[in-house]
Amino acid sequence: MNNDNVPWVALVGNPNSGKTAIFNLLTGMNQKVSNYPGITVEKKLGTGQFNDGTVYHLLDFPGTYSLTPESFDERIVAEQVLQWIHGKNPPAVIVSVVDATNLSRNLYLTTQLLDLGIPIVIALNMMDLVDHTEKIDPSSLKKWLGAVAVVPMSALKKSGLNKIKDQVRASIFTQTVNNDIFPLEVTKPLETILMPITSLLFTKLGYTPRFAAAQALRLITRKSTLELYNRAIQEEQKIDSKTLNELEDLRTVAIKEIEKEKLKPSSLEAMLRYKWLDENLAQDRSDQTNKIRKIHASEKIDQILTHRWLGPGIFIGLLYFIFQSIFNFASIPMDWIEAGVNWLGKGAVTLVPESYFRDLLIDGIIAGLGAILIFLPQIVILMFFLTLLEDSGYMARVAFMLDRGMSKIGLHGRSVLPLMSGYACAIPGIMSTRTIDNWKERLITMLILPLMSCSARLPVYALMIGAFIPPITVGYIFGLQGLMMVVMYFIGTVTALILAKLFSLWIKSEGKSSFVMEMPPYRLPILRSVFRQVFIRAKLFLFNAGKIIMAISIILWFLASFPKTDNRGEQTTIHNSFAGKIGHTIEPVIQPLGFDWKVGIALITSFAAREVLVSTMATIYNVENTADDMVQLSDAMKNDINPSTGLPVFTPLVAVSLMVFYVYAAQCMATFAIIRRETNTWKWPLFMIVYMNVLAYLVSFLVYQGGLWLGFS
Repeated sequence: MNNDNVPWVALVGNPNSGKTAIFNLLTGMNQKVSNYPGITVEKKLGTGQFNDGTVYHLLDFPGTYSLTPESFDERIVAEQVLQWIHGKNPPAVIVSVVDATNLSRNLYLTTQLLDLGIPIVIALNMMDLVDHTEKIDPSSLKKWLGAVAVVPMSALKKSGLNKIKDQVRASIFTQTVNNDIFPLEVTKPLETILMPITSLLFTKLGYTPRFAAAQALRLITRKSTLELYNRAIQEEQKIDSKTLNELEDLRTVAIKEIEKEKLKPSSLEAMLRYKWLDENLAQDRSDQTNKIRKIHASEKIDQILTHRWLGPGIFIGLLYFIFQSIFNFASIPMDWIEAGVNWLGKGAVTLVPESYFRDLLIDGIIAGLGAILIFLPQIVILMFFLTLLEDSGYMARVAFMLDRGMSKIGLHGRSVLPLMSGYACAIPGIMSTRTIDNWKERLITMLILPLMSCSARLPVYALMIGAFIPPITVGYIFGLQGLMMVVMYFIGTVTALILAKLFSLWIKSEGKSSFVMEMPPYRLPILRSVFRQVFIRAKLFLFNAGKIIMAISIILWFLASFPKTDNRGEQTTIHNSFAGKIGHTIEPVIQPLGFDWKVGIALITSFAAREVLVSTMATIYNVENTADDMVQLSDAMKNDINPSTGLPVFTPLVAVSLMVFYVYAAQCMATFAIIRRETNTWKWPLFMIVYMNVLAYLVSFLVYQGGLWLGFS
């Protein structure tokens, strides 16, 4: 990995085991993120120091349940392990991160790592969460597992880190490991069946007896030898086709013999490993834990929250509470920010001499950035509640609940979490589809993911709902504004699921990926961690949106302010500006949707980022305003009258039509750049841009024209 003679350590563990938290604690800010060669799975490399000052490199591998790969991320780890076995830069030590609250499941991967002949230090994480009735003896675990060390620790409480570093250092510089004996109890007939494969791996590929036995068992579970030894591995490890053909022939014969023994080849490795683990763990546990396990509180909660009918209802209720809270809790800080922006604008009027620069500063930059900054409290509230749901373990339950429905539309449970991530931002959601092994399911998930209403749409919804949807109560309980917000998220989600079904019928692919997800226990979110995540997300939103809005506000101010006309009112000036001409050119196309030329300009600028609509409208109305003071966007929109008809430009029906358009429209170029990178072609991003914008136009047209026909305004 490095040519600087610095030892490197591999960090491997199950998803949700706290592996990345340990990585962050051990490396601090001395880390960088790249991709594995030729693929898009993230590679996190950090540098740390042992307690004596010695430097080491630490590589955080993708979370995996097994070295027998079932997903894209797991295949990366499995292929890296094969490279180590064939002598390509193996780590000095592997730190196997284990969730102490679920020993059997987590130690399964550890037993596979122990087969490699590389020193293993087990980080027994989350010891602070272990049930008080369960006794875990680290020394006993170390003995029967054959690990170098078993270190109890808690990443949350930052305990045990120094001991981890001491044990890793000792393993690098002083200790050796003996892993020649394969520990699993294999019956004599089964040993005889596997022996030809084991012998070939030992003699032809140079594996240790223990790893040869483990790999023979792993080959039996696969559909083909090529699943473990693909072309890239063959070329890299110089494995000839004759050897692979021999392996495949022996594997085929062995599978037939195993089936004669009434055993299932695909699950044979798991059966043997779990049997060995459970027998040894049972000896370590107290009599209390050997009794029939009582139903834990979390399981009782699951009986309600994951109920077939109650579960979805509770989930929808939570979403309504979150969206109504956005309006109820954010109003006061929004007023503060609005007052601050107005104060800043008035200060600029007083301090900056009248000039084009002052106009740009007030009508362009302050108006544009201020308009989006006002909605920051609502975005923070949304992020706060979503982070609470994630950290509590509830979002995993949502994935479990929706798994059955997903399978009916051509997707799988693995698609749920990326889709849920899309409510915050589509880009990390798209990147998280890497865990979906089946290409068809992954592609469909990416194609529909931008329909999940992200936080960039929230300022648009909040502006329209706050200005044009009255804050009345429906059915004595529900606020109309919160319900309208739920409707926007709901129609985007439902449309995404319908399209997923249609795409699954159109896109052809063989096979279907399996869905294995460990249900994390319910945990009380740590507010410090929650606030940190919210701060990071809010900062990313502000900086990413701020850069785009700054650039577009400057360009838009110029387009809306020039060319200047003599002896005419300001209204005439903006109508004859470059922006006005662009807006009036496209106005006939969008008039059937209820939009005027100002909205047309905002639709164009929104292709950079959806939230730019708010800053665009603010810039246009402030350039149009003849007074020195800044105008409040919502007031300006409410008071805007069409000079030709004498009717309001914006009405509740127009607001709903515009929100619906933004539910469906393809308006975030960063998202499509990521999809281009993930699919390695422009075919699918261009397809998405076309289908989403056509869909946006058609649905918005139906909403507006249907509303007029029904008598709404």
